[in-house]
Amino acid sequence: MKSKNTILHSGQRCEAFLLVFIFAVSAFALLFSSCAHVETLAKIGQAAGLYDEKTANAIAKSGVALSKAFEEITPEQEYFIGRAVGANILATYRIQTERPAMTAYVNRICNTLVVNSPRPEIFNGYHANILDSDEINAFATPGGHVFITRGLVNCAASEDTLAAVIAHEIAHIQLQHGLKAIKNSRITQALIITGTSAAGAAGYDLGEMTNAFSESVSEIITTMVTNGYSRSQELDADSMAMSLLSLAGYEPSSLPEMLKVLEREQPGKPGGFNRTHPTPAQRITNAQRTVSNYNVADTRSFRTARFAAVR
Repeated sequence: MKSKNTILHSGQRCEAFLLVFIFAVSAFALLFSSCAHVETLAKIGQAAGLYDEKTANAIAKSGVALSKAFEEITPEQEYFIGRAVGANILATYRIQTERPAMTAYVNRICNTLVVNSPRPEIFNGYHANILDSDEINAFATPGGHVFITRGLVNCAASEDTLAAVIAHEIAHIQLQHGLKAIKNSRITQALIITGTSAAGAAGYDLGEMTNAFSESVSEIITTMVTNGYSRSQELDADSMAMSLLSLAGYEPSSLPEMLKVLEREQPGKPGGFNRTHPTPAQRITNAQRTVSNYNVADTRSFRTARFAAVR
């Protein structure tokens, strides 16, 4: 019969299999337990002679990583994450400062949309800014930051169509699409750390692998802004935008109306709005399926004069 020492040091293949099993159990245990419990289990395993101190530390490290991945991001964290995203946007675009009346107008529309929304209050409120660019695009970051390019503002033919653009971006914030992207990455990163911990316990040098994760959050932010949200998230944001428009007294059909303008302004163009959003044709079809569900009095004529004045 082989001794315990022979079993524990019979080769990296057996050890790697044991580690994969241990980490898989630890990962599932975290769904129902705290990282403190996983650390306790790691110590018990070490005391029982199942693995050495390095392996126990690897399990504990994995427990912490996975536990953090499943943490709820607080409103304060959401706000500061959004600020970091905004800083990345403003590294590429300049805020338009020449027309403060238009910026104030956009913020009034924004506040009108959120006051009756599911999340009217967030950590530092909602803020809208116009980016000094002819590009047709818009961005929403966690924590209530809305950015619309001058080019997109100029596409709007009425207050309601401009409100439709803002409502879509607010929907991204309220549906927490940005945070979901970050959380998914945090979970992925935690699982990778788990894997590298196993590799480290098996004797591999992990210096470079550990350093690779130091910029992960900034990479997530860059990816989110450059590539945009998923197609399903964009369509969900459109659906919620029509609800927000209806609750605020705007005409929900203004969303597909605005999308038709965008389809005409950017036919087949790969950049700008079409880079970070599904094609307007896809979104128009989706929006028109449900627009008849909203019964809102058409009061657009009352907003014509103030829209013309600020334009």
